[in-house]
Amino acid sequence: MRMLRQNTGDITKGVIWKQLLIFFFPLWFGTFFQQLYNTVDTVVVGRFVGKTALAAVGSAGAVVSLTVGIFTGLSSGAVVLIAQHYGARQADGVRRGVHTAMLLALVIGIIFTAAGVALTPWSLEAMGTTEEALPGAILYLRVYFLGMVPNVVYNMGTGVLRAIGDSQRPLYFLIAASVCNIVLDLVLVVGLHWGVLGVAAATAVSQLLSAVLVVASLMRSHGEMYQFSPRQMTLDRSSLRKTMQVGVPAALQSVMYSSSNIVIQAAVNSFGTDAVAAWTAYGKMDVLFWMSLNAMALSITTFAGQNYGAGQYGRVRQGVRSAAVMSAGFTLVLSTLMTVFARPILTVFTPDPQVLEIGVEMVRFLAPCYITYILVELLPGAMRGAGKSLVPMLISVFGVCVLRLVWLFTVVPVYHTITVVEASYPITWTVTTLALLVYYRWGNWMPREEVREG
Repeated sequence: MRMLRQNTGDITKGVIWKQLLIFFFPLWFGTFFQQLYNTVDTVVVGRFVGKTALAAVGSAGAVVSLTVGIFTGLSSGAVVLIAQHYGARQADGVRRGVHTAMLLALVIGIIFTAAGVALTPWSLEAMGTTEEALPGAILYLRVYFLGMVPNVVYNMGTGVLRAIGDSQRPLYFLIAASVCNIVLDLVLVVGLHWGVLGVAAATAVSQLLSAVLVVASLMRSHGEMYQFSPRQMTLDRSSLRKTMQVGVPAALQSVMYSSSNIVIQAAVNSFGTDAVAAWTAYGKMDVLFWMSLNAMALSITTFAGQNYGAGQYGRVRQGVRSAAVMSAGFTLVLSTLMTVFARPILTVFTPDPQVLEIGVEMVRFLAPCYITYILVELLPGAMRGAGKSLVPMLISVFGVCVLRLVWLFTVVPVYHTITVVEASYPITWTVTTLALLVYYRWGNWMPREEVREG
């Protein structure tokens, strides 16, 4: 922990792979605790309420991912802007970026709350949510959207901290939120028998706690250029424009990803409650891969942002290579473990034999394909750090989303099996990876000269 404190902040100097790992591990553990309480939600629902409730929470998950992806994408614009100013030691730019980002988060949260509560039934019905799971899914989503403001504020606030190289405090906040959520799950669901409502309420309260902690932390950062004061919140035109230049393409990419996943969810829904429950359990099982890759992608975005702002372009490319090698290593290990231990892990979420059979098939088909997805996250992450978000977004949207939708609407109706639905993932990941590699190698996303290598 002492080493982490010494290296938090300036990541424009030092051994690249070590700095990436120093930034990566707090992010990884933070995501771990976030996923821990999401997983506990699933376990509690599956074990103490039943597979219909498990399917309800799973059906709502696609909509949750869509909304989270939008404001996470927008917050990435603020992260890049602040990281570049911080790397260039431009204090005024950092301050304007922080206060613009926090006001933007408040506005987005209010809009999403109103729209989410109103549109929840329509969105779930449009996905073809099963009739027995629909009431629970509507209840879960509406309670979730009522907690949207603190959710957005928390994500934007932790984005600010990541931009200046601090991935430790977000970890502490998520640990506190995780403990809160787990305790409330046990009290509200197991103790008071609130069912899906209890799980949703526990999530909303834990998000509120994490938002309070991150805002208080930013306000108490006395003497730092990123200190936050509610009175200074303003939509600075320059900061807002630069934030949106990176954030809007990232948000659109996330929307398209989530939209294609919603179509996937609808396709899975057509196979019945057992398939939906299996898909939900599998989604919780493979979280180790996604959270590890996401943490590395966030690390390379901040690393690229600070080093790009400092003019160290060669160091950015070296960082991408190091991140890719490390990501490939942990992906191969995780894929192997998931494939071998699929059944006992899935049994944690549900004892139902039919659900288990479907879930094991899903894991053994998809886990070995994860290696094809690594660069789909890392390359756009580095390019966003350099302030270039549009072209990577277009490549990813076409490769991952458009091709996936074509597959789902042309091939799946003819060969209507779960395996054919699953095949849309590795096929589109591979195509997108190849296209991104071409742009990374020959595209004009960053100056080629190397300045102030350190």
